[in-house]
Amino acid sequence: MVAQMGKRTKLVNDPSDLVPLLRTFGSTIHKQVFDKLSDGWATEQELVDIIGADIKPSLDILRKSGLIESQWRMPEPGKTPDKEYTISYSKIHANFQCSIQDLSDLIMITFKSDGELTDLIEAIEAEVAKGNRSMTGLSRALNMSSTFIRGVARRSHRLIVKGQRLELAKVED
Repeated sequence: MVAQMGKRTKLVNDPSDLVPLLRTFGSTIHKQVFDKLSDGWATEQELVDIIGADIKPSLDILRKSGLIESQWRMPEPGKTPDKEYTISYSKIHANFQCSIQDLSDLIMITFKSDGELTDLIEAIEAEVAKGNRSMTGLSRALNMSSTFIRGVARRSHRLIVKGQRLELAKVED
C-alpha cells in the first residue's frame, strides 16, 4: 500500500510542544502505531492485531500531539461503524527560541515518570480549577516559568493548553 499520510507540515512554534512529540517517539509501541498509521487508515482493533499490545495510550498521545486524525469507517450492512485513524502530518517545522534552562526543563519533564510529576500536575490542575487559567497568573501562583507549566500541562491528560491559558479537559464517560 502506498503511504497515505498527510502531506502537511506541522508547525511547532512553542517549545513545550516538544514534550508530547518526544514522548511519542521515546516509546516503541507509540512509534509502531505511528509507523502503521503512516501507511494509511487503521482501526484500533486492526492496530492491536498488528502490534499485539494495548495501543489506547498511543492513540491518546498521538491525539494530544496533534499527529493523528480520525473518521468513521462505513461498516458492512448490519455492523457497527468503527473509528479509524491515520497520520495528519508527514513533516515538522520547528520555529522557536528558548533558553537552555527552559529546554532542559522540557526534556526533564518529557522523560520523568508519571509518578514523578503527579504533585506538579495536581498543583497546576488545582489552580486552574480555582479559576486561575492564565500563564501569567499560574506562573506567579506556582512560582514556575510559563514554559515549565506549559510543558507539565502537555503531559497531563486533564489539562489543555489554549494559547496563553490552560483549561481542564472535559471528562469523557
